[in-house]
Amino acid sequence: MDLPDVGIPARLAQRMSMAEQHEYLRTKLVPRRTLVTAGAVAAGGLLTGCGGGGGAPGTAARSPRASSAASAADGSALSPFGRHLAFGADPKTQMRVSWQVPMAVREPYVRLGVRPDDLGRRVPAEVRGLHTPGVTGVRPALQQYYLHAALDGLLPGTTYYYGVGHEGFDPAAPAHRSTIASFRTAPAAPERFVFTAFGDQGVSQAAAANDHLVLRRKPAFHLHAGDICYADTNGRGSTSDGYDPAYWDLFLKQNEPVARSVPWMVTTGNHDMEAWYSPDGYGGQLARFSLPDNGFDARHSPGAYTFTYGNVGFVALDANDVSYEIPANLGHSGGRQTKWLDERLGALRAAKGVDFVVVFFHHCAYSTSTHASDGGVRAAWLPLFARHQVDLVINGHNHVYERTDAVRGGAVGRAVPVGASTDPTRDGTVYVTAGGGGRDLYGFPSGVRESYEGQVTRHEPVDTFTWTRSRAAARETVEWSRVRYRGFSLLSVEAVSGPRPVLKVSALAQSGERIDHFEVRRGA
Repeated sequence: MDLPDVGIPARLAQRMSMAEQHEYLRTKLVPRRTLVTAGAVAAGGLLTGCGGGGGAPGTAARSPRASSAASAADGSALSPFGRHLAFGADPKTQMRVSWQVPMAVREPYVRLGVRPDDLGRRVPAEVRGLHTPGVTGVRPALQQYYLHAALDGLLPGTTYYYGVGHEGFDPAAPAHRSTIASFRTAPAAPERFVFTAFGDQGVSQAAAANDHLVLRRKPAFHLHAGDICYADTNGRGSTSDGYDPAYWDLFLKQNEPVARSVPWMVTTGNHDMEAWYSPDGYGGQLARFSLPDNGFDARHSPGAYTFTYGNVGFVALDANDVSYEIPANLGHSGGRQTKWLDERLGALRAAKGVDFVVVFFHHCAYSTSTHASDGGVRAAWLPLFARHQVDLVINGHNHVYERTDAVRGGAVGRAVPVGASTDPTRDGTVYVTAGGGGRDLYGFPSGVRESYEGQVTRHEPVDTFTWTRSRAAARETVEWSRVRYRGFSLLSVEAVSGPRPVLKVSALAQSGERIDHFEVRRGA
C-alpha cells in the first residue's frame, strides 16, 4: 500500500535507490513542510517525546547546545540515558562519549577524572537532534536528542571515570553519583587483550543476555557487525519499510549497562539503512553514534573506519555499498570505499607493531544459512583480503554461528577443525558469521546438521547459494563450512603479542559454554 505521509508508492520505492527516494521526498515535501532541528521542543509521544504534525524527511541537526533557552526544559527533571562509548581514531588517547536525553537541554557536558571523587575536567558536548516525520495512521512524528563529547589528549593505558550532565543535572552532585561510570584507554605498547563481537542484536531478552555475556568476558571493546537495533524491520533500505525510531530508545537503554564502559564499535547492516534521514539512509547512525572519522567518507558513511588496538589493526566496512542481495545502496561510494580498503590494508600490513589484521562488516562472504553468501562482497573485497593476507573476517547478517576453514582462492586452503591452528600467510583467511547477537534465529539448509565443539558431526559438503548481481541465487556446493551452531552466541578473541603472537578465537553459546575455538598464527 502507499504510505500517505511519504508520497512514494511501495512498488515505486522498491525500484528506487535510497538516494533517489531521498531526492523524491526532498523535492516533493520540503517546500511544503518545516524541518525540526535540535533546538525544537519535544512535546509528548513515544518515550523521548515527539513533535506534532508530519514533517519533512528526517534530519539530524548539530549544534553545541540547544538553539535557545526557551527550547530547553528544566534540566533538573531530565535524566540522561543510553550512554555508549566508542574509540576515536587513536584508542590510546581518544574516547567518544554519547548519550540521549528525553528533551532538549542546555549546556550538556562530560565530567572526567582519574578518580570517581575528582571529576575536575569538564568537556562540552554536541547536540544532534534527529527528527522523524510522522506517517498518518502508523506513527506520530518523533524528535530525539543525542549528545556527544570528544575526549582527546587522554593518557594511554589509563582508567578514567566520567559522568554526563547538563544545566540542572550535575553527575558529580551527591544525588547523581551513582551515574558515574568508567573506561580504560588502549595501552601505549601492545599487550594481551580480549575483544568480543556479534551482529544482529535488536531488543530482546536474548540480546540483553548476550550483553551480560560480553561483560563476563571483560573485553577491551566490542565489535558490532551491523543490524544494530532493528527499528527498521524490513531492512530493504526503503521508505516503505516498517520503521519505529522510538525502538532506538529501548535499544540504548538495554545496552547501557555494558556500552557505558565497553567501547561499542559498530558498523552498518541492511537494517541500519534508515531511508528517512539522508540520501544513503545513514543520517540516523550519524546522529546516534560517534565513531572514528578516518574512513573514506566519515560525513556520509560512518560505518567505515579503522583503528589499531595493541598488536591488531581493525577495519570496519559498509557492505551495503557492494551487496548484490539488497542493492539499495549498491555502488553508493562510487568505488571509493574499496580503494580506501586497499590502501588501509596495505598500511596496516606495513605498520610497526601490527601483527594481525581483522576486518568486520555485515553481509556474509561465506555462509550457508538463510541469506547465504553475497557475491558482491566476494567480487569487490575478497581479492584484497587475499592480497593483504587478512587474518580474520567477522560478519553478521545470518542469525547463526558459522565458521569456515581457511579459504584461499574460493576453496579450502586448509581444513581448520575445532581446536586447530591456521596460518593466513599459507592457508588463507577464516571467515566467521557471528549473527547470533539476539535477533530471532535462522537455521541451515535442509538436511545439514549442526557441528560444533562437543557435538562435531561428519564433515560433508553443503548445498547452498550465492547472490549474483542480477539478484539471482547461484547454487553452489561447498566444502568450507566447518562449524555450525544454531543458537544465540558471541565471538571472543584473545590477542597475544610478543615473540609468538597469536589470536585465540573462541565462540561462546549464551550459557557461556564454548562451541568453537581455533588459533591464528602467522608464519607458524
